[in-house]
Amino acid sequence: MKRILLGLMAATAMTASAFAADIKPGLLFDLGGKFDKSFNEASFQGAEKFKSETGIEYVEFEISNDAQREQALRRFAEDGRNPIVMAGFSWADALDRVAADFPDTSFAIIDMVVDKPNVRSVVFKEQEGSYVVGVLAAMASQSKKVGFIGGMDIPLIRKFGCGYVGGAKAAGATDVIQNMTGDTPAAWNDPTKGGEIAKSQMDQGADVIYAAAGGTGVGVLQAAADAGKLGIGVDSNQNGLQPGKVLTSMVKRVDVAVYNAFMDAKNDKFTAGFNNLGLAEGGVDYAMDDNNKALVSDEMKAAAEKAKADIIAGTIEVHDYMSDNACPY
Repeated sequence: MKRILLGLMAATAMTASAFAADIKPGLLFDLGGKFDKSFNEASFQGAEKFKSETGIEYVEFEISNDAQREQALRRFAEDGRNPIVMAGFSWADALDRVAADFPDTSFAIIDMVVDKPNVRSVVFKEQEGSYVVGVLAAMASQSKKVGFIGGMDIPLIRKFGCGYVGGAKAAGATDVIQNMTGDTPAAWNDPTKGGEIAKSQMDQGADVIYAAAGGTGVGVLQAAADAGKLGIGVDSNQNGLQPGKVLTSMVKRVDVAVYNAFMDAKNDKFTAGFNNLGLAEGGVDYAMDDNNKALVSDEMKAAAEKAKADIIAGTIEVHDYMSDNACPY
């Protein structure tokens, strides 16, 4: 009986091992680096959660320039990595070419739609979460002037800014000062310039500044804190970067997108197609924790929750900048 039991245990272990060997996840980061405290780092956290829960290792790669994209993606596919997840819209062109050459490989791209039968495209309703933090910004502001600093000047980041303007103005802001950091990928990783733009906005009267700028936003939050003003983080929960000086963070669950892609592949449930995640789906939200709880009054929390509920119910329809490249607020 003991011999039979040992045999069954060995067979089970072999089956589990073989099943785990079938999945070889890969994660490709965007420019700005794995530890950007924002978008890329959220991707990393999702992969790490998957690894800790399953024991399955994954490989990762940080590109240093755009020219490496297709080469890195193709190498992952040639090495049998499956699924392969890419963090960032800038992977789209390379993925469009590579996915066609590897029809049996599952790919997932975050923040862009690539219409291929083996690609999962995950995008977010950033305008919804940005509207809610805009409400909080206006209510926290003494001057009723708030700021928005984007990274690279692209429609996706204008989408964040437009939602923020809508929420801020609905809650009483008289002015929303907006600036972009640049028009090249370097705009995602320039905290010094982010700090300079934040100082300029504060000189114009802004006392709450929302940064949707990847690693550049770290400089924005630092400058606001140094000046005794408030920042708003993005993507990851950045409240702890400047405790007591970050009003909230517009959390974008990139970590969940990565985790789900890996886990679905492990469970043989990976599906291609289009995923659009907003407040209702838990894809975006605002962050509350011990670092910012003293900054958000009960009245402010109630207003944020009402805005969330109204957006989910359709009572408030937040404009999507990318639908027409315009902002009506």
